[in-house]
Amino acid sequence: MTVVVNGETRPLPDGASVADLVRELGLERAACAVEVNRRLVPKGSHPTQTLQGGDTIEVVTLVGGG
Repeated sequence: MTVVVNGETRPLPDGASVADLVRELGLERAACAVEVNRRLVPKGSHPTQTLQGGDTIEVVTLVGGG
C-alpha cells in the first residue's frame, strides 16, 4: 500500500501499524507524536492502529537546542 508521510509518498506493507511505521523511520526510541488523517494517535495505540492505503500521516519529533 502507499501512504503519505510528512508530505512524501511512501510504500508500506499491507496491514502495517503506526508502530511499524515509527520503527521503519528509526524513531521507536524518540519522543514523537503521530497523526493519521489529522487525528492524533495515542502512543499506547500505535501497535494496534493499522494504516490504510491513502492515509495521510504526520510524524513530529522533539528537537533540542538553544
